[in-house]
Amino acid sequence: MPLLSVTGLNVSYGAIHALRGVSLQVEQGQIVTLIGANGAGKSTTLRAISGILRPTDGTIDFDGKSLVRQPPHLIVRRGLVQVPEGRGIFANLTVAENLSLGAYCRNDHENVRASRERGLELFPRLRERLQQNAGTLSGGEQQMLAIARALVARPRLLLLDEPSLGLAPQITQTIFQVIRDIRSQGTTILLVEQNARMALRVADYAYVLETGKVAMSGPAAELANSDEVRKAYLGVGH
Repeated sequence: MPLLSVTGLNVSYGAIHALRGVSLQVEQGQIVTLIGANGAGKSTTLRAISGILRPTDGTIDFDGKSLVRQPPHLIVRRGLVQVPEGRGIFANLTVAENLSLGAYCRNDHENVRASRERGLELFPRLRERLQQNAGTLSGGEQQMLAIARALVARPRLLLLDEPSLGLAPQITQTIFQVIRDIRSQGTTILLVEQNARMALRVADYAYVLETGKVAMSGPAAELANSDEVRKAYLGVGH
């Protein structure tokens, strides 16, 4: 049984039909990526899965149980945690306080320290800035903080929405290496990423969204070698 199974997902913003029957699966231990143009429905898919948006139709099953109509905080408690596009850090709180908020839905307080330490080991730069206000961090450091805070919630499935957005190439490389490390430590990942080349390089499986529908899917390495994908998303073959 897949860890996450989405079938026939429809989401509307008023009169705008944003998702049209999206179906996807994420197996335990995988990195699965959603790629596509701006407005294709990638972020909308993540928000529906994490309970921020309510679908008009379709099923979302996590570990064999439905997430439809579940509030976001209960979804987090079940082990599905999203790092939002734009990072969503609290600028006026310190790095340490932001990390503490990641444990909001946890009751096992004695284990929170270990989860916090995990994030600091992945991003040593944050350890040097624990008492610094998060709003004074660079864009790359804020993205590191957003991911580290999500790890404090101890996700079984981590949803990452555009983690490289606005970052310098060197920082992007660091973020993607950490994504690999997080998976190697046992966390499954669903990744939305505008940088299709990097996303396909790190992922096991990929879905291509076009105007709210799944246009293509398959092993990431196969899609990376597809002429259609290379022309549309990798800037090759024009």
